[in-house]
Amino acid sequence: MTPRPRKVSDEDVFAAAFRAMTRLGPAELTLAEIADEAGVTAGALVQRFGSKRQLQLALAEGAAEFAGDFIRGLRAKHKSPLAAIRDYADCMAHLAESPAALARNLAYLQTDISDPDFRKHLLVQSKATRSGMIELLQDAVDARELRKGTDVAKLARIIETVLSGGLITWGIYREGSAERWLRDHVETVLAPHLMPKRRGSRQ
Repeated sequence: MTPRPRKVSDEDVFAAAFRAMTRLGPAELTLAEIADEAGVTAGALVQRFGSKRQLQLALAEGAAEFAGDFIRGLRAKHKSPLAAIRDYADCMAHLAESPAALARNLAYLQTDISDPDFRKHLLVQSKATRSGMIELLQDAVDARELRKGTDVAKLARIIETVLSGGLITWGIYREGSAERWLRDHVETVLAPHLMPKRRGSRQ
């Protein structure tokens, strides 16, 4: 008797797709690769999602919906709001665990930016992340980690830009780890806004 296929949830499939995407670029990624990672058949994924594109769009939509919860989860981990921001920078650095990994992630980003269906999810995700960053920075002002009167909306935009640009410049210079590279960038941006007694500290 042929064993019945193992049932997997959408979350299992999305996790498998993410793992496959960390190994493979857009041109290499196939439904067969994702199915193998998830332990199901490619036909099962076609039945459920219709195509690789539809599966990736569903994954992008889920990531967009989760973005706010992700930032709040970082906040819950740390007593210090600035420690949560530094943790977020470290998470961003995972996109560049190696130059090859960064190149793959940038290839997927190209699709996210150029394809309107993907971009709408990227925009939702980015807005939620920026909103969460503004909340973290305001918490830091309230906790007297940052100076009173700090323009938290402007600072959030700068941090967002510095982290995104920092990934690119790390890929060019490759001096040390991406994590250290991004951390140094964030510390430079935060330094003028730190309360005097906090200046230079690592939380």
